[in-house]
Order: sequence, then C-alpha cells, then structure tokens
Amino acid sequence: MHKQTKLEKERMNRIRLSIYAYAYEVENDSLVSDEEFDRLSRSIDPNVSTNHKVMDSFFRKKFHPDTGMWIHEHPEINRIKELYEKHHQL
Repeated sequence: MHKQTKLEKERMNRIRLSIYAYAYEVENDSLVSDEEFDRLSRSIDPNVSTNHKVMDSFFRKKFHPDTGMWIHEHPEINRIKELYEKHHQL
C-alpha cells in the first residue's frame, strides 16, 4: 500500500476542501458537517508547496480557514465545479 507523502496529502486535502467549499458557497449543498469542514480547513498548510505554482500562491494569499468564501476567487473554480458535479450530485 502506498503511503501518501506530505505533498500528496496536502494536495488532496486542498482539492477535497475546495469541493466542499464550492458545494456550500455556490451550490448551497452541505457535503460535510461544519465540524468536518472546520477540521479539514484547519489542517491545510498554505506554506506547503504542492508543485503547482498557481494553486500554491492562491492558498498562501487567498485561503482563510475560518470561511469558505475564498472559493469564489479559486483560479480553477471550473475544475472544482466539474469535480463536484461528477462526484457529488445525484
């Protein structure tokens, strides 16, 4: 079994959190409890480089763990929308 590196874990957590924020802030759809969102949000480390310059810069400059409003400025919001629609709508 492959153990995730810190970089892989950070990247996956950012994607997951972005989908949750998109669902809640744009689609009015809570995919997780507020507690789960807050826990995941607090686990994000914007100082970790994921080798994606645009996203690393976005998380350093725009991400705030106390809200999901940052999703509206997400540089890949269309991709997040696609992931939401593909995996989270019935």
